[in-house]
Amino acid sequence: MRRLLFAALLLAACRRQTIVVGSKNFTESVLLGEIVAQRLEKAGCSVERKLDLGGTLVCDRAIAAGGLDVYPEYSGTALTAILHRPQQNDRRAVMDEVRRDYERRGLRWGPALGFENTFAMIVRRADAQRFALRTISDLSRVAATLRPGFGYEFVERPDGWPGLVARYHLDVATPPKTMDLGLTYKALAAGEIDLIAGNSTDGLIESLGLVALDDDLRYFPPYDAAVVSRNDIDKKCGGASKALASLARTIDDATMRRLNYEVDGKKRDVAEVVRELLSGSGAGGKP
Repeated sequence: MRRLLFAALLLAACRRQTIVVGSKNFTESVLLGEIVAQRLEKAGCSVERKLDLGGTLVCDRAIAAGGLDVYPEYSGTALTAILHRPQQNDRRAVMDEVRRDYERRGLRWGPALGFENTFAMIVRRADAQRFALRTISDLSRVAATLRPGFGYEFVERPDGWPGLVARYHLDVATPPKTMDLGLTYKALAAGEIDLIAGNSTDGLIESLGLVALDDDLRYFPPYDAAVVSRNDIDKKCGGASKALASLARTIDDATMRRLNYEVDGKKRDVAEVVRELLSGSGAGGKP
């Protein structure tokens, strides 16, 4: 009897190893990581958080090596920055290609969360009105005096600044200033720089009096948010995959924008905002 009890306890322990949830080092990714963590905990899984871990390649290396079990990623980023595939604009084709390549790497791509967060080239509203800036192409009129400022990753990634300059034939005289991604919005609003690469779902765009320019030449590929996990995640918690699958198509663009604003604009705690979301009592409703 004791042996059977010990075996049952050992089996339960094996099924309930700690799942390590990660995220990149910006607000939206941290929010999504916390959503994943709380959903796994609700399913009875033990969770360790490694949120705000670093950039794209840091998180990718960590999950490939087993340092992370799950983290949120974006389809266009996976396609270009991680898999080094050519950019393309067909949303379904991008998702299918990324899914196949991740399977070859022993990783599971999906579920998709239901919203896209594409890069947004952002200027001050006063400048947009003064120079009639509505599209990225319009930047050619002010390129000679433009002072761009970006997060470190955007300056180097294949779907970032060098490719954008080439695609739009922008003759920008001043090289971009690099800084922590979280500081770019304040620097733009304060007049320290004139152009940033933000995220289309950022809540600070409107609250700081900024304008996102239309990508009229469709330079950026689709960036659909999805969950990436290791294939062996259910060995750590039997209900993990089912818990992750329940997040499919539960967050739309407007909801993500509101969540970002709750944290960035109102300075609220990420975990508290997520608890309200998952309970249906906070911004965005229940996913």
